[in-house]
Amino acid sequence: MSGTRRVLIDRALAVAVARAGEPGGIRFTERQLYYELCRVLRPADWIPKRPRFTVAPAVGYPAFRAALDRFGAVPGLLSEAELAPRRAPAGRHTAEPDLFHYGLPRVLVCQRQEIAGMLRANGMPMESACPVFGLDELPLDPRLTAMMSTVDGTIYYLHDASPEALALGRTITAPPRVRVLPLGLRPRQAAAMHLVRGRGPEGRFAEVASVNPAMLLRFTHRLVRDVPADRPQWNGLRRARSLGFLTWPRR
Repeated sequence: MSGTRRVLIDRALAVAVARAGEPGGIRFTERQLYYELCRVLRPADWIPKRPRFTVAPAVGYPAFRAALDRFGAVPGLLSEAELAPRRAPAGRHTAEPDLFHYGLPRVLVCQRQEIAGMLRANGMPMESACPVFGLDELPLDPRLTAMMSTVDGTIYYLHDASPEALALGRTITAPPRVRVLPLGLRPRQAAAMHLVRGRGPEGRFAEVASVNPAMLLRFTHRLVRDVPADRPQWNGLRRARSLGFLTWPRR
């Protein structure tokens, strides 16, 4: 890498660090910071939703990691320890058994553990009255699912735009009267937001981490609280297509 390009990336990283934490000191993951750097170097989110397209990464991950090492301590960056799965089974984080006597309308399960940790670090469970878990923290504690059964609750699933992500969502089990509802990310939403794309064995994909942290928090709050209760349960890709990330489900 030339010295000029190295300086360009270092300057762009400083801008990306500031943007990732806006507004109000949002905590973010390394992967989210990488995508923010790509947006600084190759901005496309200001372009109207149509035409829909995704954007190739502006810089490789090794070059980003090298710039991160040169940068030093990053304010707002979550550590691996903060993003690690909880050691106790999901729902067994309290010593107050009386809490399990109440109904629980919703739980959010994230495909990516680091996204679950990021949402928790930014207070989503308290602000939206919605516990947040990663797939690695399943199965949910039976007492937690019993709370959901009493109010016909919903397990929301936040996932990347990829066939693998959709397949993983079908592994989430729910007791009677509790539905599993995918929120996205869907390919058409990724294209509408002009997110940075990746490429894998099964084709192109887009990660939830490529959504700006503030936007991810804002719309995840909205969706888990306001998605209409009459939407169908998870029943394969056909029904998943009726739902979207960052958009209202179509009736």
